[in-house]
Amino acid sequence: MSTKHFFPHTEGVVVQALNSLVARNQHLGLDEPNRVVFSKAHPPSQVTVISGGGSGHEPAWSGYVGEGMLAAAACGDVFASPSTKQIMAAIKNVPSDVGIILCITNYTGDKLHFGLACEKGLALGYNISVVNMAEDASLGRKKSELVGRRGLAGNLLVLKLVGAAAQLGWTFERCLKLGNLGNDQLVTMGTSLDHCHVPGRTHHEAVPDDAVVLGMGIHNEPGLRTVSPMPSAEDIVKEMFLYLLDQSDADRAFVKFEPKDDVVMLINNFGGLSGLELEALTNICLVQLKRDWKIIPSRVYAGVMETSLNGPGFSITLGNISGIARIMETKTSEIISLLDLPTTAPAWPKNGYAPIKESASLAKNTSDESKAPAAQGPITPESLIPSLRHACAAAIKAEPLITKYDIQMGDGDCGEAVEFVCHRIVSKLDELLSPASSTHIFPLLDRIIDAVEDTGGSLGAIVSILLTAFSNSLRALEKANPKGFTLDAQTVGNAVGPAMENLKLYTSARVGDRTVMDALIPFCGSLEKNGDFGQAVAEAEKGAKATAGMKARFGRATYVADDKAQEGDMPPDPGAFAAGVFLRGLVEG
Repeated sequence: MSTKHFFPHTEGVVVQALNSLVARNQHLGLDEPNRVVFSKAHPPSQVTVISGGGSGHEPAWSGYVGEGMLAAAACGDVFASPSTKQIMAAIKNVPSDVGIILCITNYTGDKLHFGLACEKGLALGYNISVVNMAEDASLGRKKSELVGRRGLAGNLLVLKLVGAAAQLGWTFERCLKLGNLGNDQLVTMGTSLDHCHVPGRTHHEAVPDDAVVLGMGIHNEPGLRTVSPMPSAEDIVKEMFLYLLDQSDADRAFVKFEPKDDVVMLINNFGGLSGLELEALTNICLVQLKRDWKIIPSRVYAGVMETSLNGPGFSITLGNISGIARIMETKTSEIISLLDLPTTAPAWPKNGYAPIKESASLAKNTSDESKAPAAQGPITPESLIPSLRHACAAAIKAEPLITKYDIQMGDGDCGEAVEFVCHRIVSKLDELLSPASSTHIFPLLDRIIDAVEDTGGSLGAIVSILLTAFSNSLRALEKANPKGFTLDAQTVGNAVGPAMENLKLYTSARVGDRTVMDALIPFCGSLEKNGDFGQAVAEAEKGAKATAGMKARFGRATYVADDKAQEGDMPPDPGAFAAGVFLRGLVEG
């Protein structure tokens, strides 16, 4: 876990965070002494929905205040419930002539303080009641029989349903029934790689590197069990779904899901996962739900919804919309419409479920393949394809060193990109050698260019432009002299010279700027001048070697501190080095 923070302790941080939220959303007000965020637009003619809890779970719950969701949220200290006084302040900030519903996550402090506030509200004459939100499926009935299930991120679906119903003018009784039903039809399972860390507090127990905790809560509570060695993401999700969906598990079969049911899925980031990982995990969930459980969710929400500070974990929530609709004696579409109803709550995800009319042009074939040059060119020299394979093997072997150089100067992706494109080139060579394929030079070049174009980043773009311009130049030479056209080193040199000039139109990088151009420019210049491939490769290697210690003028290495740019402190440019390795492999092949 990360134990470094910009704030040495939590004192004052909650109020600063709430002031930021309110400053960015004009419909929100802040009762700062009581740390209550409320909707300035909430009308007393609607049911008032109030929630809250300990801070550290942002954007819950203050981020869900707005029309169509919460009328107010009371924010306690980090991982501590708000006080009764705070909750009473929330009630007074958003009064209702119809009724007030307190939505409580099922933790002892929250239940006691919200419960006392409910009793005080009743004594003051308010029409007020409680929805106890508890949908954790990991601990089962036996472990939670006394205190009930924990409240996890599924509570946000309850807040959305009840808040939307209140905005549409549902009665107090019907909103209250919907809240309780919504909770009963939800199950959530959390999993984390480690605990979170609270600023200023002693170091918490850490989960071993090669392990994951299934059933992790959002307050650093122990999970259901620790699994080691670390399983794959697919296996983790598979086991989580067993806890959520397996009807043979009597201890955890809280909600029954049928293939025909409308289901909503919410994937919550505990705060410490990258967006990339969370989206990938969400897709794994979608694939397994469809494949193993015959469930295709009609609504999917994924993101930072209810965190555990910087916890590196996630949770899966499944809700049976059809089950809610059946007991509410309404159509499934009406319940889904509550989820889809727009809200001004800043943290509710803006998913694209609005009806659209697809463009008719999408159905047309817009491929430019029909415009591709028909010329095949001469037969590929017998030694070229083995040489290309040898060059790819050399570059793949050098990947660890390329990556090492790139990590020292950038983000370390150059080695992976080189390895990827080399595997793609080999794959394209395999296609060419199939019986139905041609081994003429231009189809070969087209496939190599296609492989390089699959690579992102500046290195892939530069090499793609150079190869495309080279292919065009070579075709022009053949067209100008079809009978006398010979594919030799000098012809290649005559084509690569103009190709390099074309590339220079798209990049300002030149020799001395510490880029791949330090290798490519000398290579192309020497080959054009001398028609000697071995000599040109030597010039490329010389240029790549010269980049060691060179101050960069392009790319991420530009931002390296000047004191690191002294001779001997910096490795060769990884792109230039990779180009030299590949070209040397081509010669040796």
